[in-house]
Amino acid sequence: MKIYQIAPRLWQAKIHHLNIVILLALGILSSCKKNADTEQPVPAADTKTIAQTELTSGIGNGVNIQPSYYNSGNPNFGWSLMKQQTKIKTVRLEIEPDKVTQAKNWISQAKSNGYTVIATYHKSSVLGSDNTAELTAAANWWKANYANLASSGSFTVNLMNEWGSHNLSANSFASAYNNAISIVRQVYSGPIIIDISGWGQETAIAAAAAKGSNGGTKINDGNYILSAHVYPGAYNQAKGRYMNTSDIDDLASSGKPCMLGEFGNQGGSGADWSGIVDYAKSKGWTILGWAWNGDGNSMNMVSPSWASNGGATSFTLSSYFSVVYNKL
Repeated sequence: MKIYQIAPRLWQAKIHHLNIVILLALGILSSCKKNADTEQPVPAADTKTIAQTELTSGIGNGVNIQPSYYNSGNPNFGWSLMKQQTKIKTVRLEIEPDKVTQAKNWISQAKSNGYTVIATYHKSSVLGSDNTAELTAAANWWKANYANLASSGSFTVNLMNEWGSHNLSANSFASAYNNAISIVRQVYSGPIIIDISGWGQETAIAAAAAKGSNGGTKINDGNYILSAHVYPGAYNQAKGRYMNTSDIDDLASSGKPCMLGEFGNQGGSGADWSGIVDYAKSKGWTILGWAWNGDGNSMNMVSPSWASNGGATSFTLSSYFSVVYNKL
């Protein structure tokens, strides 16, 4: 539920969202089986069920990076400093749709420095949208750009960042993703990471969509990973409360591999974000902290942040660094 980006993802806008969510007074999380699989950049329309062991290996713990808004999408990542932090194995790169050229460079850099890469379609203006046209647009973006991006190195596709609000039903979530996944499968056969709805917090909805509960619509693809996002203000509207550790188990009941695609210590209060992250990790899930750099507020693991100096070429660890790193 990233609540802290710059320009397109203004802190104030996120606070507004948070206030709405608090007024809704909802929450819970679920659970899943471990994390995801290695990236497979081989285009194919393979949607058969993949063995659980194949899906849950290869993506280690790591960090999110949001470079799109800084230095025309060409900031310095500080790779040499990151490589000293040996617990970081994976980077999740958030890509605004107009930053394909820059993203090729990000992927190339990350791969050349030895990192597993998750590439995420991220459109800041539609976070939490229930508009299926936006999810379809993300799928078509992958169809148009996957081969070009993959020419810079292999990665796992995270279809779209935080599509779907707290109000989205399990049937609507499953139907929208069935359509979007079918488009992506025209060019990509690897695991697809799906951010669960409600800014990554509606675990019960995601589990129901994965199972087709009570005869409802089911996500048909056999090779996907459910990704939750956890922050202090995390709510699950389907449960009517803040998220807690039982939500990890709930999501795990989907029978699908799961991960925490984002976590951090800011943005509201009420959920024990730290306890949830620890519990997910104890279940063997991949966990990815927000953020190495690119947050528009103070959740940056290095200093200076790109928000304060997009042209910086050298970095030191920030006071926030240990919040994420100690969890990895």
